[in-house]
Amino acid sequence: MADQSSPVARRLQTVKNIIIVLSGKGGVGKSSVSTQLALNLHASSPTAKVGILDVDLTGPSIPRMLGLDGHGVHQSSSGWVPVYADGPEARLACMSVGFLLKNKGDSVVWRGPKKNGMIRQFLSDVRWGELDYLVIDTPPGTSDEHLSLLEHMAPVHSRLSAVIVTTPQAVALMDAMKCLSFTRAVNLPILGLIENMSGYVCPCCGEISNVFSTGGGEEMARREELRFLGSLPVDTELVTLLDAAEPEKEGSVREGILQQYSSTSSAKLFKKIVERMVEQLG
Repeated sequence: MADQSSPVARRLQTVKNIIIVLSGKGGVGKSSVSTQLALNLHASSPTAKVGILDVDLTGPSIPRMLGLDGHGVHQSSSGWVPVYADGPEARLACMSVGFLLKNKGDSVVWRGPKKNGMIRQFLSDVRWGELDYLVIDTPPGTSDEHLSLLEHMAPVHSRLSAVIVTTPQAVALMDAMKCLSFTRAVNLPILGLIENMSGYVCPCCGEISNVFSTGGGEEMARREELRFLGSLPVDTELVTLLDAAEPEKEGSVREGILQQYSSTSSAKLFKKIVERMVEQLG
């Protein structure tokens, strides 16, 4: 039986829902989906409290996407204080190994045991507080980080669920199937599948071109009896927003990141995806 008195169990006892974002391979936009998921959950209610944990330890990109590059982690008497993407409002908390690097270009060259220790520390030492949702962005594939996550979060397994991100290409769908196999092997409930980069939206006329084909994710979901959460085309406005320059000084937040995102076409599409997910979470 899982130890309900463990440091992780105690720290996460006030987190209602934990959503793990998975992808079978890199380059499918998993981190941008994780970022959009956190932003939309934050916008889903004026009182919603959301956390986003970046455990892609060798390629942390969440700080950049939220405009938080250059921030450091501060220690308090009750643990590490996360960085808040919405400033004083403090309803969107973020934690990443990117906040611990002296220089953002430094590489993280760690073996399995050190990765395991870092993930345990993120889960047990970060002062998350009360959260409605904790979104966890993971590395591509199924590796040490995923096993460590599930091992440490065994006491809160009933609050765990996963989302699989793929693109329409056959090779991405093959790797997404491996992700699905992993979730079934470890008994991790799946909220559904998102097909990312499903076409390209012309910024001039709005016409969608199917650069990578389309519909493969929906077909896989139908075949495997998964819920298809929706498809997201490549949105140049979103790419520009998430890749924008970071704040110049520590402690500042990119001006209006939540407002800027809400005006993109991706936000409107993702809102429907989040509504389907929240419906399943009850």
